[in-house]
Amino acid sequence: MSLLVVGLSHRSAPVSILERASLSADAQVKLLQDTLAAEPAAEAAVLATCNRIELYADVDKFHAGVAELSTLLAQHSGVGLEELTPYLYVHYEDRAVHHLFSVACGLDSMVVGEGQILGQIKDTLALGQELHTAGRLLNDLFQQALRVGKRAHSETGIDRAGQSLVTFGLEQLAVGVSVEGWAKDKRALVIGAGSMSSLAAATLARAGVREVIVANRTPARAERLVEILNESGTTARAVSMADVARELTRVDVAVSCTGATGLVLTAQAVGDAVGAPVPAAPASQPPAAEGCPVDFAAPAAAGAGLAAYTAVAEAADAVRDQGVDADSLELHGSWADNATGARPAAQRRIPAQSGPVRLALLDLAMPRDIDAAVHRIPGVRLVDIESLAEASADAPMAADVDQVRSIVSDEVAAFGAAQRAAHITPTVVALRAMAADVVAGEVARLEGRLPDLDEKQRAEVTQTVRRVVDKLLHAPTVRIKQLAAEPGGAGYADALRTLFDLDPETVAAVSRADLSDADVKNRDVKNRDAKNRGRS
Repeated sequence: MSLLVVGLSHRSAPVSILERASLSADAQVKLLQDTLAAEPAAEAAVLATCNRIELYADVDKFHAGVAELSTLLAQHSGVGLEELTPYLYVHYEDRAVHHLFSVACGLDSMVVGEGQILGQIKDTLALGQELHTAGRLLNDLFQQALRVGKRAHSETGIDRAGQSLVTFGLEQLAVGVSVEGWAKDKRALVIGAGSMSSLAAATLARAGVREVIVANRTPARAERLVEILNESGTTARAVSMADVARELTRVDVAVSCTGATGLVLTAQAVGDAVGAPVPAAPASQPPAAEGCPVDFAAPAAAGAGLAAYTAVAEAADAVRDQGVDADSLELHGSWADNATGARPAAQRRIPAQSGPVRLALLDLAMPRDIDAAVHRIPGVRLVDIESLAEASADAPMAADVDQVRSIVSDEVAAFGAAQRAAHITPTVVALRAMAADVVAGEVARLEGRLPDLDEKQRAEVTQTVRRVVDKLLHAPTVRIKQLAAEPGGAGYADALRTLFDLDPETVAAVSRADLSDADVKNRDVKNRDAKNRGRS
């Protein structure tokens, strides 16, 4: 079996395609189930974020795997295969490992170095474990990716190369001034109460806004976030989604990040809030999409980022579990402030308003929450995922990026060696089991020929025979593990099975036992994490 990834991201596809191809939580589950039902795949995991959709699988045939995974992505994303294919990329074996490790380190992110992706990778692994679609290979791969990402953030200054999307988005709104100077004394509306929205609320609070209003489809979660903000010294209150239109007339900035499949804020609603008409689209451009009923079937975006992965996991989980405290929320905002300063105005591609900005809007959702047509309304400034992608194209690269790339290369080589070595382990175990059976058989036959041996003599003979066998097998098995860990070493397992005439079913049984042990370990780790969250 071999690792294959098929996907698309902000680097390969326009935002309009990513927006249409976004997967709801239910769609991700169905995609995983259908992938396992497909013949080429034995394991599967889906990494779906606001700017990437990637399907990972352990396949036995490359070409059949690419065709099947591409077809499944098209079916579940709702974008036709012919339309989707030009934007897909494929990585195989070591290249697939290199890609995921790079993603985990933030090298492939829209904002280089951001840490949110670690939380999203953790969620991908958790879903695969919950649905039992992630077996030994993908468990090892994603757990190692998390460790590599954590190492990159702890051993290098990659955090200085980028920020969270929240901070980057607010920076694009605060043209020419610091976020703190721009946000001071403003009123802010945050739509949604997931981890990304909570990060936005914390960042705005730290920047010095006068008040934060939180609207969410689940009132209890909005109230909990408000309680935390109030405890940290920020004036905050919760409102219902029905009150959003009224609150828009009172605030200076609104941030939206929900799981809605339709628009949360239409151009007409924003125009009414600022008391300005919505200009018609230029004749050369297609009209903006009409607003549609709000559908909160999908969960809010998950995965808030911190420089340290442990803080990411704990804070994001705490928000989701409604058990976050003021200190955890402070950590969110603290990391969001870890930036090197505002980018020069020449690097900003988002057009500035000709007049004063009455309402600033930040849309971090995918698909979008806010109608793109609002940018034509006088007095309104909109920053969304598409404009952030354009602005980040000119973001400066830190020298630490080269160091992270070196870490990724080393980790890919180590992971490949470990996987190749693990591939031969069941064969070695089967060989030793066969040797143990031979020893047991010969000792039993000796007992039949020499029935007068006492227990001490019998034990000594048995131990001697075992030592002889162990010494004969030691050097070959150690050496074959070393050879198997090298590139091209996969054939050593086959050679060992042939030389010693090992039963393939016995080797396969060892592999299945190893996999069961991995499942038990993952379950134990998951239960331990749940207990730890319950105590926090």
